[in-house]
Amino acid sequence: MKFTMMYKFASLRRKADVRCIPRRIENNVYRVARVGHRALPVFAILLACASFAQAASNVQTFALSDSKDLVLVNVKADAVEYNGRKAVRLTSNPGKDGFALLRGTDFQDGTIDGDIALKITTPPGVRMPGFFGIAFRARPDASRYELFYLRPGNARSDDQAMRNHSVQYSSEPDFGWYKLRRQWPAVYETYAPLKVETWTNVRIEVEGRSAKLYLNGSEQPTLVVDGLKGEDLRGGVALWGYQGEEAYFSNFRITNSTPLPVKNSSDASGTWQVRFLSDTGPFEGALQLERDGGKVTGTWSGALGNARPVTGTWRNGYVELNFDAEWKFPHLQGHGAATLAGWIDGDSAAGRMKVEGLTDGRWTATRKP
Repeated sequence: MKFTMMYKFASLRRKADVRCIPRRIENNVYRVARVGHRALPVFAILLACASFAQAASNVQTFALSDSKDLVLVNVKADAVEYNGRKAVRLTSNPGKDGFALLRGTDFQDGTIDGDIALKITTPPGVRMPGFFGIAFRARPDASRYELFYLRPGNARSDDQAMRNHSVQYSSEPDFGWYKLRRQWPAVYETYAPLKVETWTNVRIEVEGRSAKLYLNGSEQPTLVVDGLKGEDLRGGVALWGYQGEEAYFSNFRITNSTPLPVKNSSDASGTWQVRFLSDTGPFEGALQLERDGGKVTGTWSGALGNARPVTGTWRNGYVELNFDAEWKFPHLQGHGAATLAGWIDGDSAAGRMKVEGLTDGRWTATRKP
């Protein structure tokens, strides 16, 4: 009896042609429906195959053993062997920003995984910390993109401040490394034990307005960006290098996930209840804001002063607000410039906040009805 059941199941499986090939799934499901209740095991397999096919459609792989999958923007690409593996070598045209776009990528949320290496080719005595990385949510002409990149030369420095510039996030062209470093020190860059001419595995996890960078299989992220600066919520994935050096890329895998429901262009006007979680403790207050085009005005009232005038800017839902904060603690009194920067998504908002001479951290806000 057991043998007969197995034979019938095998026969049904052959008739239904149960293979995870997307274009045959619809026909196979129709066939199984005609068989009746005896085909329930086959139907379950077909459903599993359909799920597998859908998941597989969200994954793109790029061996990068040649340059056929690349769209070059102001860069050159060659197929080479480097440190024991086939790869693509990228060199940049002097004085021009560019990258090699991975053909057919359209990325919003998900994971980017690949191996990268760097060879610095500048003459001896010329300082070059190295610059190479991965761009995402990129426009095809390289005019806008989010970017994680590495500076392995800095990781070997005897100067601790220089070591802390080993890993960098930037958003081109509006939030380059210089602006982020000066406005938000130590927030968008950090140290990592990198080496030149050595393969480094890079994994980037993107979710909504946040991204995390992992190196060499670490369970903990090397750099966390809570509040990506770019206006574009989706775009291509690209290989990024810099003039005066050779960047190598191999074995890329892109996994797209269901995007978080974030939208640009949310208005800033209204009354906002704000909570500021800083390195000196929590602060609470209220923002009363009005927007006229890209200009924002209003007041702050709460832990850092009452009815303090607020000025700032709005751009596509991204705000930067400023007011003169004041504080009185038993052993610390003073005032200083307070800055809030972040995104508004509907009736919620979040970002970074700092008070010069006092504290910094994250802020969140909810718009009152």
